[in-house]
Amino acid sequence: MSSTSVSVFDVFPIDLIKAVAEKLKTIPGITPPEQSKFWKTASFKEKSPIDQENFWYVRCASLLRKLYVRNEIGVNKLRKEYGGRDKNHMHKKHKQPGSGAIIRRCLQQLQNVDLVKTTEKGRALSPAGVSLLDKTALEIYKENPISRFTELSE
Repeated sequence: MSSTSVSVFDVFPIDLIKAVAEKLKTIPGITPPEQSKFWKTASFKEKSPIDQENFWYVRCASLLRKLYVRNEIGVNKLRKEYGGRDKNHMHKKHKQPGSGAIIRRCLQQLQNVDLVKTTEKGRALSPAGVSLLDKTALEIYKENPISRFTELSE
């Protein structure tokens, strides 16, 4: 692959999210709210996230990747993406959405630093956001190039 054709889809998602989260820590407009250490990520969760220091940046990076993959998406669809099973019921079919407040505040902070823009259907990545993700993916790919079908089939 040439270096210009590397995108988010050419690296593992967990590696990309970790690298973007580290870059987001250096941006001054993205900081966790003071009271976020008491928040749970969904109503069906029992405790707040274990990694309190990095949680906010990882969620922002994950949102950026979801916006890259899905192009345009609203907060309600993102709540479904981050939702899960409510274990207070006997059957598996009881699902609960994730926290809309966390998603909304992350998106607002990303919008204030011009990584995300508002559209008719919800939010989408701005050119600066696409550039951040593509450059980070290129850096990861240069460190550890993945040959698509050989490494995944092992």
